[in-house]
Amino acid sequence: MSTNVKLPDVGEGVTEGELVKWLVKPGDTVAADQPVAEFMTDKATVEVPSPVAGVVKELKFKVGDVVPIETVILILEGGTATAAPTKPAAAAAPAQTAPANGNGKQAPSPMSARSGTPDTSRIQETGSKQSSGSGTSADFYPPAADSKVLATPATRRLARETGVDVNQLTGSGLAGRVTRDDVTNAKGSNGQTSGGVAAKSAPGAGRPTMEIPKPAFISQQGALEERVPIRGVRKKIAENMQMAKHIIPHFTLMDEARVDQLVTMRTQAKEHAEKYGVKVTYLPFVMKAVIATCREFPMFNASLDDQAGEIVYKKYFNLGFAADTPNGLMVPVVKNADFKTVLQISQEIQQLAGKARDGKLSLEDMKGATITITNIGSVGGLYATPIINHPEVAILGMYKIQDKPVWTGNEFKRAQFMNFTVTCDHRLIDGAVAANFMKAFMARIENPSQLMLDMI
Repeated sequence: MSTNVKLPDVGEGVTEGELVKWLVKPGDTVAADQPVAEFMTDKATVEVPSPVAGVVKELKFKVGDVVPIETVILILEGGTATAAPTKPAAAAAPAQTAPANGNGKQAPSPMSARSGTPDTSRIQETGSKQSSGSGTSADFYPPAADSKVLATPATRRLARETGVDVNQLTGSGLAGRVTRDDVTNAKGSNGQTSGGVAAKSAPGAGRPTMEIPKPAFISQQGALEERVPIRGVRKKIAENMQMAKHIIPHFTLMDEARVDQLVTMRTQAKEHAEKYGVKVTYLPFVMKAVIATCREFPMFNASLDDQAGEIVYKKYFNLGFAADTPNGLMVPVVKNADFKTVLQISQEIQQLAGKARDGKLSLEDMKGATITITNIGSVGGLYATPIINHPEVAILGMYKIQDKPVWTGNEFKRAQFMNFTVTCDHRLIDGAVAANFMKAFMARIENPSQLMLDMI
């Protein structure tokens, strides 16, 4: 008996998905609910599970194909249709294990300290469900990109078309991402002519002269262009940004804060967090300052219901943070951040950022933000004018720390400053309100003792 496995409807208005990777090959035996393929939609990357157990008979699509929902993607033999196709399982990060301390004992987990402890009973390692024969590299060349290799679908497609094994490349992009240039350079190093200058003897001359060849692109202009459909996550980002700029009248306020005390506090927290294997950045402290300031100015933790003509004030604090990934900008969300410690928030940011880089964020990971923070300073830049994540009404930007001289009345002393911006929806937030919000926020950033009182 044969069973057709379809790409199920994942909801959220998704109508199609791009096949990123097969997790099985013909002849593999799969169990019920075992992931068989990874698809990238305009929301996130999801795994498609098999509804029944059986043996893979046929794969209907190749990596890179765009498949409509409810389309048969593979056929199983020997399966019994005892279960209806389920929605793809949201890819989850592996359960975090507290690192061993110097005595070889497990250090306590910071996530069990307070309320907000995540339910790890349902967390499963995605790799553990793949069949032992899921690798397909032996069946064709170049082999499919391993899931650990960071590369966009377009880059993987280029590698396949040019015969380059992307698994063997060292990425030069952000977080080790393999770029199109990496693939092109690898192709050029495999016996391709480099178009170098050739020495040639001129007629009647006693010495060689240099002949400079004509650039190949003069007659091959078309070969220097490539058209790639806008789809998946990139398409959704484009739509959201265009819609937000069209609907929301933006304005941005900029200021700088002296952060000497914050730098000291973060350094101390960083040393403590290392015992738990957690990396502490400035972002959790900024989140705590934003929460406390939003309590004073509730219109910043709100949204506008355009259809109902209502302001929706949120009594909870779900903070989104912009994450740059090989597949584009993602905004994971730290839920109920006001109930979590700096250490807990740091651990959650670390986990969500890792899932974002690996393309494993689930739809739930990106839902429900009430206000967003973008940390451009981690990459570089002094100021920017971020676009608001609709239907939110504000986005706070944080930028790199700079050393500046400060006159004390007798001498100049070195001080550290961080720039901040707040971009607001002018339909709800006026300029004077934004200025007062920024003033209250900066006071907390510059005086961590005040910030600590807000966190208790």
